[in-house]
Amino acid sequence: MALDQSFVGRTYPPSRPYEVAREKIREFAEAIGDDNPAYTDAEAAKALGHPDVIAPPTFVFTVTFQEAANVIRDPKLGLDYDRVVHGDQRFAYHRPVRAGDRLSVTSTIEGIKSLAGNEILDIRGEVSDAAGEPVVTVFTKLVARAAEAAEGE
Repeated sequence: MALDQSFVGRTYPPSRPYEVAREKIREFAEAIGDDNPAYTDAEAAKALGHPDVIAPPTFVFTVTFQEAANVIRDPKLGLDYDRVVHGDQRFAYHRPVRAGDRLSVTSTIEGIKSLAGNEILDIRGEVSDAAGEPVVTVFTKLVARAAEAAEGE
């Protein structure tokens, strides 16, 4: 079933705030094997001009993933999540994510297109802090494989 084209431009309500904790940043940095001291040592981060530890660039995925999931699970959109693969992820930062940030995500469906029987879904997530200031824009591309390809695997 083709995705509903009328969803292009649809913006979903902002997520509840996610409080970025130092420990979560440390755990994430360890999980990806990045030993940059700005991720674990407040003094090292301050020496670089930050008020506290900062998060690795891909940390924001932990904040935006749930919101993207809410979009793609919208039953009216018509997406068969069992056929979805992750196509691409890009981050456009306005400033680093810092410990103590309270981040909210507002997701918008940027585009829906068909290509070789596959459905391509582009989602833009605007991440802002508690003051409403932009922190990062996340661009996610998902591919819903054609039903024939999924059945032939």
